[in-house]
Amino acid sequence: MIKNVAVLLTTFNRKDKTFSCLESLQIANLPSGLTFDVYLTDDNSTDGTVEELISKFPNIYIDISLGSLYWARGMNVSWKRAINTKKYDAYLLLNDDVVLSKNFWFDILETHIYCLKTKNIEGIYVSTTVDPNTKKITYGGSKLKSNFFSFNLSKITPDIKPIECEITNANILFITKSVVEQLGVFDEMYIHGIADYDYSLSARKLKFPIYVTPNYGGFCINDHGKNWLPQNTKLKDRISFLYSPKGLAYSEYCYYLKKHFPIQRPYYILMIWMKTIFPIIWDKIKNE
Repeated sequence: MIKNVAVLLTTFNRKDKTFSCLESLQIANLPSGLTFDVYLTDDNSTDGTVEELISKFPNIYIDISLGSLYWARGMNVSWKRAINTKKYDAYLLLNDDVVLSKNFWFDILETHIYCLKTKNIEGIYVSTTVDPNTKKITYGGSKLKSNFFSFNLSKITPDIKPIECEITNANILFITKSVVEQLGVFDEMYIHGIADYDYSLSARKLKFPIYVTPNYGGFCINDHGKNWLPQNTKLKDRISFLYSPKGLAYSEYCYYLKKHFPIQRPYYILMIWMKTIFPIIWDKIKNE
């Protein structure tokens, strides 16, 4: 039985989005007997985020960093503090630009019951987000298909029952205690992105089930855009972007490939360098 949950966030200079997210969490319908605490790490915001958090949400556990954590390592600070503060039955990883649906908790707990009934073990449950304007899926769970050269992901559309998946985003990601006891927090190799993909794949290797919850868990815009710089950018800038945590994160990406896709690794390393040296090819494909 899930009774107490630690909600984990990290923030940086997105005050309005952060407050909208936390407000949606506070007003969401809460199942009887369920309680939660919020752990938030602020990566040295300069827009007054922390000051307003303290005034509007005084019961949140807040850690302030020096501004060099980025997303994955910021989430780990919140996660570790929660683990060291008290015992929780589960951990809800939440991106601060999500506006939660009123009944998202019920969908998660329904999935938990379904998982116990069908697999006889706790697991990981991901809620799907949609763009509030287009209603298209932005983040959630995906099916993974791979062959000798490559792999691809296909997003799962939620149904009235939970759907098993292989890989997840962590915009709304519910991780039960059993998983954390074996797997811990995000791999410290990851600075910003990729950590959520890695975590779900690592959990599957340990035979933990992963499900997409019924219905949509909230609203979130995919504002990442292209993950490469255009051809008219200087080559040295494109190479800097290749190694940047918020760019192509080359070191982390190579580590991820070696860990989960060793056979396909040479192909994707070649592609990421091609994307850096000849981005005009990807611009053409994108336009088509």
